[in-house]
Amino acid sequence: MPDRRARILVAEDDEALSVLVTYNLEAAGYEVRAVADGLDALEQVGSWQPDLLVLDWMLPGLSGVDLCRRLRARGGNMSDVPVLMLTARTAENDSIHALDTGADDYLTKPCGMETLNARVRALLRRSVASTGGTAPPIAQDDATAVLRFVDIVLDPVSHRVTRAGRVLALGPTEYRLLEFFMRNPNRVFSREDLLRSVWERGVHVESRTVDVHIRRLRRVLNEGGLPDLIRTVRASGYALDDVSGHVTP
Repeated sequence: MPDRRARILVAEDDEALSVLVTYNLEAAGYEVRAVADGLDALEQVGSWQPDLLVLDWMLPGLSGVDLCRRLRARGGNMSDVPVLMLTARTAENDSIHALDTGADDYLTKPCGMETLNARVRALLRRSVASTGGTAPPIAQDDATAVLRFVDIVLDPVSHRVTRAGRVLALGPTEYRLLEFFMRNPNRVFSREDLLRSVWERGVHVESRTVDVHIRRLRRVLNEGGLPDLIRTVRASGYALDDVSGHVTP
């Protein structure tokens, strides 16, 4: 197998969830492609040859279960690709049906991203062990690359953040919020999206707590009268968005 990062194909028609899953898997070092249609996923399997699939059950075009069935029946080198079903269907007979169809694991929504990452690692290890091959290395280039948005620079390795050349003193939660926004600029995320992606799993946090940390992040970012780059979208959430039209260097 060529020296590359493990490839993961995410087939999910909920755009917000697709962004969250893609972000977390890329941050873990995987090469990720996301599609919103089962037929598009089937085409990507043939042309891109991913090392693992994360499939929603209720996909337009071709359901995740039907896609899995086709892969198992078609033969060839992609017939054994690991499949993780990620679905809102919680009935026991649904999970049995998916596993009998050929899925390797079954995870119900909503799920923690740490749990998803752990399942992905386990499936990739199992796949390598069964074939006697070598796992594609998980490159850290994307996860450790310096992030830039307008005049904000964030270094994920040193956790150093500057704006307009000034070093910012951010709390750990504000830092994670900013990093998430900078990896997903110009996208609006609800409080629930941010809680799932930024806060630790198993810790009960009220959704309004997000507002508190957004205010703290804004206060540090905007010190000295700098333009506010965090946009509040009424009834929707927040986005890192340069409404002034500056170009990120």
